[in-house]
Amino acid sequence: MFFCAISGEPPQEPVVSAKSGKVYERRLIVKYINENGTDPTTGDKLEESDLVTIKAAPENAAPRPASATSIPALLHTLQNEWDALVLETFALKQQYNSTRQELSYALYAQDAASRVVARLIRERDAAREALANVQANMGIVPTASADDVEMAEDAPAEESLPKEIVTQIDEVQASLSAQRKKRKPPADYVIPADVKTFTPNHTIPSLHSASPAGITSLAVSRTNPDQFLTGGNDKVVQLYDRSTDKVLASLKGHQKKINHVAFREKEGDPVLLLSAGADKIAKVWSYDEASSEYIPKYTSRIHKGELTGLAIHPTSTIMALASADKTYSLHDLSSFRQVFRSAPSDEPFSSLSIHPDGALLAVGTPSNTIQIYDIRAGAVAASLTPPNSTPFTIPTLCFSENGYHLAAPVNVSSLAIWDLRKQKAANTIDLGEFKINKVVYDFSAQMIGIAGNTGARILMNKSWEELIKLEEGGETSDLVFGDMGKEIWGATGREIRIWGLPV
Repeated sequence: MFFCAISGEPPQEPVVSAKSGKVYERRLIVKYINENGTDPTTGDKLEESDLVTIKAAPENAAPRPASATSIPALLHTLQNEWDALVLETFALKQQYNSTRQELSYALYAQDAASRVVARLIRERDAAREALANVQANMGIVPTASADDVEMAEDAPAEESLPKEIVTQIDEVQASLSAQRKKRKPPADYVIPADVKTFTPNHTIPSLHSASPAGITSLAVSRTNPDQFLTGGNDKVVQLYDRSTDKVLASLKGHQKKINHVAFREKEGDPVLLLSAGADKIAKVWSYDEASSEYIPKYTSRIHKGELTGLAIHPTSTIMALASADKTYSLHDLSSFRQVFRSAPSDEPFSSLSIHPDGALLAVGTPSNTIQIYDIRAGAVAASLTPPNSTPFTIPTLCFSENGYHLAAPVNVSSLAIWDLRKQKAANTIDLGEFKINKVVYDFSAQMIGIAGNTGARILMNKSWEELIKLEEGGETSDLVFGDMGKEIWGATGREIRIWGLPV
């Protein structure tokens, strides 16, 4: 009879080592070789191929071990197993009680910290109130910082636009309206046939934080086409230069995701960076020569709901904001002050667009209705509702550059083209299973871009022929036509993708 050199018991499948001549149970020696690679007896290098199977004759069943040959021995084995089980249960109970005690200490510490923070907040508020009372008694009027003008939530609403603003809007409207009727696309503007040949030319990856990930809005500079602005779910606004592949500025100040970003570029004035967030705040940044950084110049907190729209008026001196609090507001970017806030509407506003002539402002609502306001009067000039419509929150809308049409989705995957002269939908485009995120016309009004859940689509205006599908990056949250229409920019996840003519 053989005995295993490892277990000391008769092996079920005996093998002998060619190196040491010792007998082992195959299961045990193979496991030992896999872990150590040596013979357990001599320490010599041993491989599984060095094991020789022992073939016994006759092949009888292996004898029982000595510990299992009598009832007393079996009872002793069972007693040992029971004792081990009881000891393990006792150890688990001790560990459980220790964990409960640690959790209790942590909860007490967290409660104490919360009480301390609450007490400090009360003391801070009391100190602020006492300071305000002292200033009031002494006739001192507190002044805001010269660097960042802030409009508080309780700022009074203006009943009408100042006369000088109305005059400025009228002058710009008259000038742009006359130009628009004669305007044709520039000679070197891209033609739709060339758009069909667009290919991915550049990708800028890993923008904004990975958690929470995602770019929510995009704006491209007109004066410097290599620079673009992005807002993200990470509450940060980033200014990026494509030519150097560098982040020029990461602007913080919002408490929730960024919904919209924009450039204000006016000849003779500094470039302003604008953002509007889900935290009800809009911010304006300007480049500071002294610090070589972008610093906040204006913060608006007047709205009581999420900001759902941001647009620059054609005068380049007015910023428009739409909010879920059922109002929109206008802000002067020259004096950094609010100049108008509309009376509350019956419904929240979900999107915003300004007519290219500057006289009209359109807002979307959750009832599938578009309200068009006369900016100068602040009154509703028209209301557009598709026939047989069902409630649908309009997430995006855009005036065409010729000023005659307005594009807006009427449901998740259908786009309506409204004729403003007749105030009715001239066309409705069914996009199948394509979920619409953003709608934008190009500068020449020859094309319309639609960003959605599977990428982006570019359609020919009037004929609605699909010129190209841009699906390389998957879901596209925002879309911008580049300089002279020769590039199309899209925000996909944490990436900015640029399509253009083949290089």
